Amino acid sequence: MKPVQTTILVAEDDPRIRQGLVDTLESEGYRVLPAADGVAALVLYQQERPDLLLLDVMMPGRSGYDVCREVRRSDPATPVVMLTAKGEEVDKVVGLELGADDYVTKPFGVRELLARLAAVLRRCNGPGVPGEAPLELPDRLRFGVAEIDRRAYRGRLGERTFDLTARELALIEQFARRPGEVLGRDTLLRRVWGVDYGGTTRTLDQHVAQLRKKVEPEPGAPRVITTVHGVGYRYQPGGGEQ
Repeated sequence: MKPVQTTILVAEDDPRIRQGLVDTLESEGYRVLPAADGVAALVLYQQERPDLLLLDVMMPGRSGYDVCREVRRSDPATPVVMLTAKGEEVDKVVGLELGADDYVTKPFGVRELLARLAAVLRRCNGPGVPGEAPLELPDRLRFGVAEIDRRAYRGRLGERTFDLTARELALIEQFARRPGEVLGRDTLLRRVWGVDYGGTTRTLDQHVAQLRKKVEPEPGAPRVITTVHGVGYRYQPGGGEQ
């Protein structure tokens, strides 16, 4: 029986870049769904339910941000990688706030792009880090003073509810398994992004910053996920209690 191909939706309005991405990904064995704008991308997403979305930020009609926001309304798990020609951190943060799993800045190298896509797919669909015991967490767990519903990718802090991306939930699970333990940035990147992830620790820091906005009573003065300077982060289960 022929193995099922991984399907990647590529939304890019520049025809040369789009075709280049299609050719590159197909040569790596992926099934590719090309879209010239955000509207076409949403139609293809609904029809095909791809395994990963690769979205250019700036597209006519509906931007990559718009597509990501629309997908995340009903689908917290399918990985989304943003393509951006801008280097400003604010653009990357906006994508992460909307639920993107990673971003690649143009111009990019083919090897970097393929490594990032493979890492995101492994983290979302693979068995995790080799040799690591499977997670033994309840479907509903307490994280600081927040209540997390792992099956629904949602949480509650007081009267406020919030959605979680797949990456944010994976971070919560890593912290919840090791309360009080200092987890190094490289360790978290390996466990959450994948052993071959080629990005920087800044990606992790940005995701933690977004997660703090959801689970910390006072995000500006975090007490649930605390920073250990020069090392990484520590989860303090009672840190959010008054």
